[in-house]
Amino acid sequence: LKTQMQRELRWFQEVESILPLRMKKEVNSNGKTPSALFSGEHKALAKEGEKWMKNIAGSSMIVGTLIAAAIFTTAFTVPGGNDNKTGLPVMIGTHQKAFLFLMASNAVSMFTSTTSILMFLGILTARYAAKEFLKSLPTKLIFGITFLFFSMVTMMASFGTAIYLTLIEQVAWISYPIIVFCAIPIALYSLLQFPLLVEMISRTYGHDIFDKPSKKLYSFETDTTTTI
Repeated sequence: LKTQMQRELRWFQEVESILPLRMKKEVNSNGKTPSALFSGEHKALAKEGEKWMKNIAGSSMIVGTLIAAAIFTTAFTVPGGNDNKTGLPVMIGTHQKAFLFLMASNAVSMFTSTTSILMFLGILTARYAAKEFLKSLPTKLIFGITFLFFSMVTMMASFGTAIYLTLIEQVAWISYPIIVFCAIPIALYSLLQFPLLVEMISRTYGHDIFDKPSKKLYSFETDTTTTI
């Protein structure tokens, strides 16, 4: 059901593309064009699609907001504190590479989480016209899920590095299993969301439902019929 409206739209557009232009404008006994009839017949399906889109966008937006808030806080609370004389973080002198990796992870996580929030906000504020289900809304959802995934990966990388820098002087070995455990949420998110992501990409940017030979065949048959 979650991509049914998109599939229906693709079918409609593919059928429309192989029909003569005059047939696209013809009306039925109720005075409706094919486009108007399609919109009327799919109102309930569009409503279900809108509800599903808003639910997943709303819940994902909360996760993105929490990540952005956490990263914003940790960016100004560095492990080891600051040097009293220079005001610079102490770790930048003693463990420069790990510290720079921590800062880079924070920056990427903040950027990706904020971007995902904007993508999900675009879904929540969309007009939900029928044609938006074809590419506009799925594209926003694809980018939102993708950026949210990268924000989680970099947040966990930042957390693991912070643990490492905090414990490195005395009990560094404890940080290693913690870093390994950081991969568990990422793996779970991948298992839950990647099938949806792959399906959305395939439905949005995959091949046309009808291949080219069928269009040519129809065109040939039309020409033959006209000639006869």
